[in-house]
Amino acid sequence: MAASSWWVVAACVVLAAAAASSPAAADPRDGFTAVSLGDGNFQLQWPYDVESSSRYSFDGTVRRLWVFSDDKPFKPQSGTKPRTEIRMTGYDYSSGVWQFEGTGYVPSGTTGVSIMQVFGGGTATTLMLHVYGGDLWYYHQQVVETNIYDRWFRLNVIHDVAASQLTVFIDGRERLRVAGKGGDSHYFKFGVYMQTNPSNRMESRWKGVSILNKT
Repeated sequence: MAASSWWVVAACVVLAAAAASSPAAADPRDGFTAVSLGDGNFQLQWPYDVESSSRYSFDGTVRRLWVFSDDKPFKPQSGTKPRTEIRMTGYDYSSGVWQFEGTGYVPSGTTGVSIMQVFGGGTATTLMLHVYGGDLWYYHQQVVETNIYDRWFRLNVIHDVAASQLTVFIDGRERLRVAGKGGDSHYFKFGVYMQTNPSNRMESRWKGVSILNKT
């Protein structure tokens, strides 16, 4: 065998050994237990002047939520922006370590919108994940993940209340770790909630949504 071939074989052996010894990314679910969820835990919020079926669908696996920039708020007395969101109920929390998990999808063209939030904080929320131009942002301050259009991605958000810390994972990899914003009670939301410079139509799709806590 030529000397150069020996070098190729040796390099492959070294790389294989390194890969075998490298630790895999930690599963963000480790140490957590999923709580029981039923239909009643998924509370839909949508523009009050239209039927829910004109802004939401669920085929038993995928939940599609969409809204238009000129839609009404979710109730007449609300001064908030248009939204079609699911507010997770039954597991509001003020202590402990809690986690949201879901597999999300954002179709190209959707921008200027929040697709997930941890509600409850000094400024109403303690974490929001926005979409701007195909990237996922922490509010409008920091990019969390680029190029999220037209692909499914697994989102895990862990909130440690006592430590006032939130950690965001995309496809099992940590992408963000930030301090919380206070607040006495929290819950999770997902869907579409209009923010600044929105597209006319905003949509996100979700499957496999679960809530977990650390026991």
